[in-house]
Amino acid sequence: MFTIRAAYSDKVEIKAALAQVAEFFADIKNFVELMPGIESIHTDGKGVIHWKIRADIPIVGAMQQSFSVVLAEKSDERIEWSPAAGERQNFLRYAVDLVEKSANLTLVQIAQTVELRRDSARDLHLLAGLAGESIISGEMSKRVAEMIKIFVRKMRERLEN
Repeated sequence: MFTIRAAYSDKVEIKAALAQVAEFFADIKNFVELMPGIESIHTDGKGVIHWKIRADIPIVGAMQQSFSVVLAEKSDERIEWSPAAGERQNFLRYAVDLVEKSANLTLVQIAQTVELRRDSARDLHLLAGLAGESIISGEMSKRVAEMIKIFVRKMRERLEN
């Protein structure tokens, strides 16, 4: 089994009310508009949300993957997307925990994990076997971090202005 893993977590404070920040994260349009690499997000008739993500990985080149997720939890304190039932290859888990620090200050804890599983490296990309799991996983982690950092910067601009 050829497995690629990427993860990112961080905490940021946003100068906005908890309800406003929760509403922002609950609206998937914000991810498409503000996060680079997110090509599309749509919800099918069964309520499964399909994220199409593109990342440029050194040696391998551009990779585009689709992730089927469901909204596992939605409250004022936590929003989480988890892999849809039956998913066997592309796993995306994205969770945001929100803590009200004051009336207009919210602590946002972001955690994202991505896992791609294939029977062989060639099933993922023709050059994946050449690069190897650890190099691709490391580069994917870098790309995920870059995507989320840009998203957080744009989110801050939108919510704090």
